[in-house]
Amino acid sequence: MENTMKTIAPFNMSLPFFYTEHINPTEETIHLNEDTSKHIVQVLRMKEGEKLQLTDGKGNLLTASIINAHKKNCTARKLSHTFSPANDIHKTIAISLIKNNSRFEWFLEKSTEIGVTKIIPLLCDRTEKQHYRSDRMKGIIISAMIQSKQCRMPELTEPVRFTNFITTSLDIEKYIAHCESDQEKREIPAFKKRSSSIILIGPEGDFTNEEIVMAKSNGFLPVSLGNTRLRTETAGVVASVLLNQGISHSLQE
Repeated sequence: MENTMKTIAPFNMSLPFFYTEHINPTEETIHLNEDTSKHIVQVLRMKEGEKLQLTDGKGNLLTASIINAHKKNCTARKLSHTFSPANDIHKTIAISLIKNNSRFEWFLEKSTEIGVTKIIPLLCDRTEKQHYRSDRMKGIIISAMIQSKQCRMPELTEPVRFTNFITTSLDIEKYIAHCESDQEKREIPAFKKRSSSIILIGPEGDFTNEEIVMAKSNGFLPVSLGNTRLRTETAGVVASVLLNQGISHSLQE
């Protein structure tokens, strides 16, 4: 198990928890942006001397004390710093975009809370067009990371076409969850997961037969997510949980 489990940073559940884009562990003073400053000073009404915790989503965690409670440029003094290295085992969900943005945002929120490492939005043959705002999607992930008290943020890529992505060389365990009858289909827990894994989740209407054949010919194993037909975003969350359970089990063996 050495070097596979990340160090658990010493979160203080009683302290407010915030995100800041850049943390330099050698700097003693932290300057917070206007949005975070406003939330700290105007919403939470925090004062000089009060403590908080900050993460950059890259493993750094600071405990700091406010030295200037300014609503536009709050500053804090570093009290302690810890670092949580990335887990060697990655969990990736490649999922079709959904016409209803709020449903896709719900998936981003829940998969972040569960601990997915990477999220790849897919453009499949049956993906319905939608307006994808990278800044808003990242904001959803940051909020979920803060809410769940994590100091590592999942990577969110730009949308990629299924036909381009499927031929990418990936030296990891590869799965595709589809709704068609398939004698090769197995449940995810039936596979041993001693390495990083990725699972493909299709759009409303599922993957096309051509996409399924293409995925299997490129090494993706067909898997089942249960006995019921799931919405795209629900399937993504179920897959996140199952991959997480499988990886936890393999680390204990």
